[in-house]
Amino acid sequence: MARYTGPKTKISRRFGEPIYGPDKYLDRRNFPPGQHGPKRRKKATDYGLQLREKQKAKYVYGMLEKQFRKFYERALASKGNTGEILLQLCESRLDNVVYRLGLAPSRPAARQLVTHRHVEIDGKVVNVPSCIVKAGQKVGVRERDRNMECVVEALKHPREKACDWLQMDEATKTGTFLRAPQPEEVPETLDMQTVVELYSR
Repeated sequence: MARYTGPKTKISRRFGEPIYGPDKYLDRRNFPPGQHGPKRRKKATDYGLQLREKQKAKYVYGMLEKQFRKFYERALASKGNTGEILLQLCESRLDNVVYRLGLAPSRPAARQLVTHRHVEIDGKVVNVPSCIVKAGQKVGVRERDRNMECVVEALKHPREKACDWLQMDEATKTGTFLRAPQPEEVPETLDMQTVVELYSR
């Protein structure tokens, strides 16, 4: 499945945020990439701000346009606040849940764990990173893979604090997806309502 494989620091510099986690190069060069990066740029238009927010969300969750658009259409067809539902759908992706549980050091690493058939939902192996995890379902590493070095190291050195909408059992390396998170609970600064406004044009 297609995914972004280019330079990650360049993306982080574009948004001025560590999109892919702590980045020592971003700390040293905290201005946009390119020949005119350090110079002052023109004020962005409303469309430019909306497009920037959409691009940031896509990079954070590791999705390309076609799949992200499908998530938006699914959120639009649901009852409730479209922006909030879109964020909850992104947070409910299997690769993101694996990352949030601390079973992988990054979302790309979580995606690899899933595609290589190391992850299961309610005891059944699932190798589709975009699979939506539902409330009450248990996500964990297959029993025979629980001692993998990458998983053990990830749990030993968590990159972010535990999430209130997840419950983790480190002994079995299995977590429970309790509920979809509220926008204010998500660590990343994402304005999905702005994304909705862009698609609604």
